Amino acid sequence: MDTFIHILKLCAGVGLFLFAMYLIEESLKNLSGRNFKLFLQRITKNKLGAVTGGAIVTGVLQSSSLVSLMVLAFVGAGVFTMKNALAIILGANLGTTLDSWLVATLGFKTNIEVVAYPAIFVGGLLLILFGKRTFVKYISYFLFGFGLLFIGLSFMKTAMESQVQAFDFSHYTKMPLAVFLLIGFLITLLVQSSSVTMALTLTALHVGAVNFPAAAAIVLGSETGTTIKLVLSGIGGTASKKRVVLGNLIFNIVLTLLAFIFIKPLLQLITSVLNITSPLIGLVTFSSLVNLFSIALFLPFLNLFVQFLEKFFKNTDVAGAAFIGHASVEEPQTALDLFKREINYFIYNSMLLNLEQLEVDAGWLKGNSDVIKMNERKKFALKTTPEKYEFLKLLQGELQTFYLLLRTKLTGVQLAELSQLASSARDSMHSVKSMKDIKTNITDLSRSSKNIKFNVLNLQKTQTENLYKLLNSYIVSIDATDFENLQMAYSDIQKNYNDTLTGFYTDAQTTAIENMDMTTVISFNRELFSSNKAMLMAVKDFLLDEKQAEDFNEIQADNT
Repeated sequence: MDTFIHILKLCAGVGLFLFAMYLIEESLKNLSGRNFKLFLQRITKNKLGAVTGGAIVTGVLQSSSLVSLMVLAFVGAGVFTMKNALAIILGANLGTTLDSWLVATLGFKTNIEVVAYPAIFVGGLLLILFGKRTFVKYISYFLFGFGLLFIGLSFMKTAMESQVQAFDFSHYTKMPLAVFLLIGFLITLLVQSSSVTMALTLTALHVGAVNFPAAAAIVLGSETGTTIKLVLSGIGGTASKKRVVLGNLIFNIVLTLLAFIFIKPLLQLITSVLNITSPLIGLVTFSSLVNLFSIALFLPFLNLFVQFLEKFFKNTDVAGAAFIGHASVEEPQTALDLFKREINYFIYNSMLLNLEQLEVDAGWLKGNSDVIKMNERKKFALKTTPEKYEFLKLLQGELQTFYLLLRTKLTGVQLAELSQLASSARDSMHSVKSMKDIKTNITDLSRSSKNIKFNVLNLQKTQTENLYKLLNSYIVSIDATDFENLQMAYSDIQKNYNDTLTGFYTDAQTTAIENMDMTTVISFNRELFSSNKAMLMAVKDFLLDEKQAEDFNEIQADNT
């Protein structure tokens, strides 16, 4: 029974340590924010600067995974070259050892109560009193995380000490070092934090559960285990991102194998040459030295290594645009035709996403064959809702950029058509943004046990689905769009908004409803009205000619 309690306490310590690392990471990430990104961009003009920047930023943020994921995003956006991205990751691997030094020097040599309890007290007090202020909130997160980190370490230490007293680990310390290498890999693979693996290893070393060579082997195993998160994030990314992920994986595998082969000379260097007698300091020195050696090993050959990586992975089509990527503004009419097809594609996917966010089945939504084939090619249906939203944002940016290029080549009627199509894209994106803004309201209404809220949602879902069926029929129809029908649809949107609001107020007079629920319904109704109106305006500009669109706008302005 005691053994089981000790295991639970050890697990609790790991959980607290992980949560503490999360709080520290979140606080520093939000407190630093854009500044660290700008710092990385400024300092990474050469390989040495990139290594230094990666080490500094990781040393402060204390998450090599966070910095590596940030680097992947910059590579995908074309901000960093692959060479500098790999150099940053080399530096990040070194920077992440800073928290190991913190744990080794303070965690086992300082009275934990003196460090942890005041930090948690101040952090909790600030969070309760001034938590609404963003800066104070993240300062509180940092203090709270800092305190919990040492309490988690204390849990691990006392649990391990008790277990060592009750169990003889001497038999296991005689196992081959390769076993401990695998243990380090598996622990890091499980918890996805080399910092936690290091803390556990330092604890085991401190209480005598493992000896120095075994502890060093566990730390080596964590070097490769921590790369899995980056590997998963690179799946489905651009060729450049995949190459960076592959490069990082090769870094860590080669580093682990070489360090494991020469582990005894390295340990001899630490104990005999550097005269480090403390096993804890020796272990973190070993970790830092290994990462320094990796920088010395790979940095001189980084150009050749990049050339080697470029042989892998074909460049993938990551552009949002389905049609204008093949267009040239030197052929304006063809480019305009492709631009219109792109707007059609944009509106279709905007409708799909809006219906998905409103929790309406869009199986009935029709599109031309080109649109449907393009979505299959880009695997739009497999994207998550946030990924679909980011995809549409990317596509809108590409549309507006192409519009600016093409408008210099067109005049008269063609220029007017181009401007309408650009306006159509803006309105369509506005519709998607408005729907996204009320997603939490939609979820709240759909799960509500109160009929007055649930009925409003169902009514609006039906009205919106009918509107989209109507608009979609106009887009896919080969016949000219009826100007009057679009006017009627606009009037119906306005009427539906007013009727829903009036009906809700009437029901609210005879039904008990909380103030927050009332705000939720009113906000939902208003933003849905804005979304539906914007979608209709997008379809209007897509379908009507210049004169009809102007007349439509004037009529709506007069009725406002």
